[in-house]
Amino acid sequence: MKAAVKLRALPMRPMEGKVTFLYPVLKPETRTVSVRIELPNPDGLLKPGMYADVVFDVGDGEAVTVVPDSAVIDSGTRQVVLVAKGKGRFQPRAVKLGRRGAGFVEVVEGLKTGEEVVTSATFLIDAESNLRAALQSFGQEAQP
Repeated sequence: MKAAVKLRALPMRPMEGKVTFLYPVLKPETRTVSVRIELPNPDGLLKPGMYADVVFDVGDGEAVTVVPDSAVIDSGTRQVVLVAKGKGRFQPRAVKLGRRGAGFVEVVEGLKTGEEVVTSATFLIDAESNLRAALQSFGQEAQP
């Protein structure tokens, strides 16, 4: 992938490079991963450890289905969105997620483009459904 690099020491000389390697180690203190970017250095101005601002070109222009981060209910083992079915009814739908950014997440599977989803207060709906399920199980235990 391409990367636009602006070195802090040379802010007037933006450069275009290519990502050649993503290191497989996450630094737990900063939750960052090191990336190797190949850049032209004909004048020898680039030195190891220089600070830079980098913009990665991750898109290929292909349209994808996205929802706001707030629309996803994540149980830890699966991710669900609530699809609006009309007349105040909602259908929980398991989804497979992809890339994230700018407050949105890509939905790779489980949702069709154009379907309406609940985008806020999903925690209330999720909490209410958990409460309803718990109350039903209490009711069943009380019956002989």
